[in-house]
Amino acid sequence: MKVQPRVNPEPAKQAVRGSAWPAPHYLSVGRGHHMAWRAVGNPAGEPWLMLHGGPGSSCQPGMLAPLDLARQWAIAPDQRGCGASRPQGKTTANTTHALVADLEALRVHLGVERWAVLAGSWGTVVALAYAQAHPERVERLVLRGAFALRRCEVGGLLQPSPGVTRSLGAEPHWPTAAGHALPPLLARLKQLLQSGTPSVASLRVLRRWNLLETEAAGRGMRRSLRHAMQAPGLQQPVLAAAIRRGWGALQRQQRRAQAQVKRLRMNQADRRALNKFRIQSHYLLHRGFVRPGGLDRAVLSLAQQGVAVDWVHGRFDAICPPANSRRWVSLGQHTAPGSATLTGPCSGHLGHEPDMLSALRARVRSSV
Repeated sequence: MKVQPRVNPEPAKQAVRGSAWPAPHYLSVGRGHHMAWRAVGNPAGEPWLMLHGGPGSSCQPGMLAPLDLARQWAIAPDQRGCGASRPQGKTTANTTHALVADLEALRVHLGVERWAVLAGSWGTVVALAYAQAHPERVERLVLRGAFALRRCEVGGLLQPSPGVTRSLGAEPHWPTAAGHALPPLLARLKQLLQSGTPSVASLRVLRRWNLLETEAAGRGMRRSLRHAMQAPGLQQPVLAAAIRRGWGALQRQQRRAQAQVKRLRMNQADRRALNKFRIQSHYLLHRGFVRPGGLDRAVLSLAQQGVAVDWVHGRFDAICPPANSRRWVSLGQHTAPGSATLTGPCSGHLGHEPDMLSALRARVRSSV
């Protein structure tokens, strides 16, 4: 891939030393939106576009871990309304089609001819939409924990089971109980979170949403830990110890969040969560602005265009079912044998889990 960047990003040596996450650059993308982006690694190396999940999250330094920054160049934009992008939490003119246009504008701005794409969770939806629109600009895709935008996925998170409710405690401000229709729940969540001045109810709701995400992520890690402890093999005790450390950190994070639930004062973490869940409720209510069957059509189109896709999905993912990736690998392989691969690490949903990170490194660095 030929790279002719017109900007001067962070030097490769600084990135390799594990320097601080650089301050963002900004690109005006229209309708009042300014997309924040960062570039880390070797500007003369293989360019990788990093797409964060959510919707509503942002790129983080940990996303760089799969890359070899001495030989690869990471380009990490925050999607509209997300992270450092401005204005934060804005849903006006914020659609998947607009996100695709933003990425193409960034590619042109940087002078990158073709780039590979590393995406996780919701980011896989954006990656498929971008690659379908611009297949000639995509070298290959590495997609982690693919999200299918199905009601059962969203409902599994936002309509918690009685066991989850007992674990986290009751939340009277949460719009509906399990078993109620999902669209009214999403509409009410968006209404609660869009108000200019957050109410007590909206504050409690965004804290609850954060707890539900953390609990689901922990559930996947707990399952992977149980498997690692029981499976034979010399490396399993080492893997189990690494998973246990990660799970313990997540449990401590959840306990701290639970301790904050009933406090009335809004803190900095709440403000970040409010912006995140404003975007997330907007996208989930509109089903990611993807028409029914749209993701299947994107997978078929990429196979027909010869764009290689490496699917990496944790076997114990409790947020996005592993069946998503299995089905799309089968669809791609049926259309063009050899166009898709599937790796199933002993992990849950998160990209930094030990076996997941090992699998991502193997796929991302395979061409270096």
